[in-house]
Amino acid sequence: MNSETLRILDSIARDRHIEREVLINDLEQAMVSAARKHFNSLDTEEFGCRMDPMTGELVLWRNHPPTEIGGEVTREVIPLEAMGRIPAQTAKQVMIQKFREDERNSLIDEFGKRQGEIVTGAAHRYEGGALVVSIDRAEGFMPRSEQIPTEQFHSGDRVRCLILDVREVGSQVKIVLSRRHHDFIRKLFEAEVPEVAERVIEIKAMAREAGFRTKIAVSSIDSKVDPVGACVGVRGSRIKNIVDELAGEKIDIVRWNESSQVLIANALKPAEVEDVSLCFELGRGTVIVREDQLSLAIGRRGQNVRLAARLTGWDLDVLTPQEFSKGLEVLEATIREVEGVTPDMLDRMGAMGLISVYDVEEVGAEVLEDENGIGMSPETAAEVVARCASQVLILTEQQAREKEEQARLKAAEEAATAGILGDGGEGETVSSEAAAAGAAAAASILGEGPAIEESSRSDETSAEPAEQQGSTTGG
Repeated sequence: MNSETLRILDSIARDRHIEREVLINDLEQAMVSAARKHFNSLDTEEFGCRMDPMTGELVLWRNHPPTEIGGEVTREVIPLEAMGRIPAQTAKQVMIQKFREDERNSLIDEFGKRQGEIVTGAAHRYEGGALVVSIDRAEGFMPRSEQIPTEQFHSGDRVRCLILDVREVGSQVKIVLSRRHHDFIRKLFEAEVPEVAERVIEIKAMAREAGFRTKIAVSSIDSKVDPVGACVGVRGSRIKNIVDELAGEKIDIVRWNESSQVLIANALKPAEVEDVSLCFELGRGTVIVREDQLSLAIGRRGQNVRLAARLTGWDLDVLTPQEFSKGLEVLEATIREVEGVTPDMLDRMGAMGLISVYDVEEVGAEVLEDENGIGMSPETAAEVVARCASQVLILTEQQAREKEEQARLKAAEEAATAGILGDGGEGETVSSEAAAAGAAAAASILGEGPAIEESSRSDETSAEPAEQQGSTTGG
């Protein structure tokens, strides 16, 4: 019986990663708790228990207080057989509770040390949107917020993820996993690129939209090592492994530079940047690109410029040279007539990145005064800001009118298209009346009634012979 108990303890210690001595101590405390309950004792020192770790022999005793002053405590050995069924059940419950506590502490110690590491597990099931993953002897869960939106796992699928957090919730240990966190990408690069793991190449900044695109800025402490080339690998072998792990997520690797202007230009690649103007007061960068590079710089749904802004820490506006020049011209025309404004002040404003009336209104008058380098008096600065604010209102109203006009033109085009297509059956030739109706609808929207009406009348004249003959196609 004693040897069988030791084998069971050894098996539990091995399977649950709990120290054998801890289990033996738990067993001894369980027997003490059972004895206290059996004898209705409240004294925690009245009973004791000792288990021989070599033979498994278990000895339970009861301490009796000395009968005389200065006497010794006497110890009475209690046969385990005399305890009965109820104390045995008490000992069992206490042992189970303590074993679970030990296992919980073991999980916290083990996975707490592995926090921030990448582990590989197997997908088990989904619970309320969270993915439960079997990892070694534990289960981790990946909340929906830490999953890549484009991924869906099935039971038994291999899942490679980051241990994001380990915490105790009630009587359970929660192991939080992630495939969306930035550190997951960082750890993948450390696994695939030895130079990153050895800190020869450093990942300085990262911006990610999980499942779609990631931008990474890298630098090298060794001038002989090209950081971008080392991360890409020969014929893209290294970056391909990472992209495959991320189910095709695009990864842009750019060269880090301490100069914000150079870094912004690198971050917007593959677009070619003509110039970058920085306004430190607003934390904003204005990027100038050619017309043919504008859509490439902005990216699909603004993704490229959005990630570049996160990567560099600057708010970015992308403009063509014509838009940039127009903003400067409007600013100059607005404030050059203000008394006290000189061409030199305009040059200083441009150097500070104040390139439009919107910028001047936003920074306020204090930035334009003498102590900040522009050289304007408080009165002049206040007048400049007031004029720029007025011009902003005018431009805002103008843009609203242009937007309405574009909407009218679009509606007119749709009405004209509907008139040309008509409502006839399949294969029926469109009648001139339908075309005229569509054109008339367009004319009413655009306010060009007479010209359209005259055109429609000429169409009706030319269409009369055909209508008299009742010609149709496929009718």
